[in-house]
Amino acid sequence: MKVTSNQAIKATLAGDWDEAINLNKSLLDENPNDVAALNRIALAYMILGKNKNAKDSYQKVLSIDPLNSIAMKNLRKIKSDTKNGDVITIQVNNTFLEETGKTKVVELVNVAQSEILSSLRTGQSVELSAKRLKVHVAQGKKYIGALPDDIGSRLTKLIAGGNTYEAFIKSASSQEASIFIREVKRSSKFKDQASFVQVSEAKLKIKKRSKADQSEDED
Repeated sequence: MKVTSNQAIKATLAGDWDEAINLNKSLLDENPNDVAALNRIALAYMILGKNKNAKDSYQKVLSIDPLNSIAMKNLRKIKSDTKNGDVITIQVNNTFLEETGKTKVVELVNVAQSEILSSLRTGQSVELSAKRLKVHVAQGKKYIGALPDDIGSRLTKLIAGGNTYEAFIKSASSQEASIFIREVKRSSKFKDQASFVQVSEAKLKIKKRSKADQSEDED
């Protein structure tokens, strides 16, 4: 049976590192230049303490994508910690799972009741429903929560324009839940627009102040 990226992502999110390596290697058999799969394999090797394997995988990423921020950052960490004789400790968070501009781990707002949240498990698929500049997250007919307004309003416009996304439970407790969102398809009209941007990348339009406004401030 053909392995899908969904299966590989779920194994990574669930922390099943040996399975994650096997599944992502299967993806590489189909496409040796799959940078996302290589990054996930490298992360798994780092978690398992196989630093040489992790280093080799990140270097393969950079041979394909020389500016890949995930590979560059984690290679620096491996080299720094190895040089200092430190044990490399990894916390699985946005930095290690995200593909710049294409994926994001998001903490949900307006979440459902505790009994619903407590039933969620890492790696479960969820659906995104965009409506009126808001994106709701559900599992079948079961409402889970919503994306924060800034992310929701952006994705609503991108989805309306033809982008498609998939999402999985990243973590959940009785009080909160976070999901991992991945861009599956980017519409041609958004070919130069990332789905997710850093705050520093956002373009702010600043209204030029008139002389009258400046005079009022001086008074």
